Order: sequence, then structure tokens, then C-alpha cells
Amino acid sequence: MTRPRRGSNETANRQRPVEQDDLPERAVKGIEAEDDLRHMTRALELARQAQEQGEVPVGAVLVGPEGDVLAECGNAPIASDDATAHAEIRALREAGRAVGNYRLPGTTMYVTLEPCPMCAGALLQARVARLVFGAPDPRTGACGSVIDLLRDNSWNHRVDVEGGVLSEECATLLREFFAVRR
Repeated sequence: MTRPRRGSNETANRQRPVEQDDLPERAVKGIEAEDDLRHMTRALELARQAQEQGEVPVGAVLVGPEGDVLAECGNAPIASDDATAHAEIRALREAGRAVGNYRLPGTTMYVTLEPCPMCAGALLQARVARLVFGAPDPRTGACGSVIDLLRDNSWNHRVDVEGGVLSEECATLLREFFAVRR
């Protein structure tokens, strides 16, 4: 697939990048706690759907600066034969296609499990403003449990991180999944 040339009608019809000054006050201050619970509950539903497909039960919801859902996905590495098909990566890809830009400033990612290094790096590259996760990942968590890529001062972008939203529900789903597999 070829990309449209700059100045072409196709390029003009694509959404322009969102600048920090364009963001509504609500995105800069963060989404309300009840919204966090609602979106994390949806991420849990997506995780359960992934589990039904034989995937590790992780779900992700990406919410735009205005509070609209841009993408929602579950894990799918097994079904897609793609090691990068984590819920977070899939949601970033879907949202990028929807808005016509890989950068997603002002967005909030909700995910049931603390992101791994690959997913944390993708959140940085996409310029996601905020991450809300459920259960910590003591083996591969890259947002504070094992390493903390998102709060490293050497990056040119920071992601606000909040962990522990519906933590027990998220952790229980994962624990039960792995108990059956062992």
C-alpha cells in the first residue's frame, strides 16, 4: 500500500495530528474515577473473550481525548501467529488506523495487566498520555513492577501511570487461567 503524497486530497482528508493545546481540559486533568471503572470493566470483558479463544486473558481499551472509545481489543498472539499481537498493541494499531496517525496524544489506555516492555515502548512511541492498568505483572511488568520504562526521565515523552484499578478482578482472571493450564 502506498502512502498519499503530501498536499494530495487524500492527505488533506486525513485527520491532522492533535496538538497539546487542542486537548480538552478533561484530558489534561485525567478522566474521572467512574470512567476508569467503566473502561476497565470493558477491558475485563475483552480479556474474558480472549480467554474463550485460548489466549492469555488480557484486554485493552483506548479512549480518546474527548472520552470516546477509539479501540478495544483482547490478546491474540496465538490466533494471529504474531508475538506482537498483545491487546495494547492491537488497540494502538486499530486507533492509529481510525484517526489516520500513529501518534495518539491525549489518549488513555486501559489494560487489565501491567504492560510488558514492548507494549510500554509502543505507548511511548504513540504519545499516549495516560495508562491505567489492573493487575501488576511481577515477571515482565514494565511500568513499575520489574522495570519502569514509562517514568524514565531519559525519554522525550512521559505517560501518567495509574495501577490497581479493579486489580483483584484482573489478577483473579489471570490466576484462574494459569491454574487450569498448569
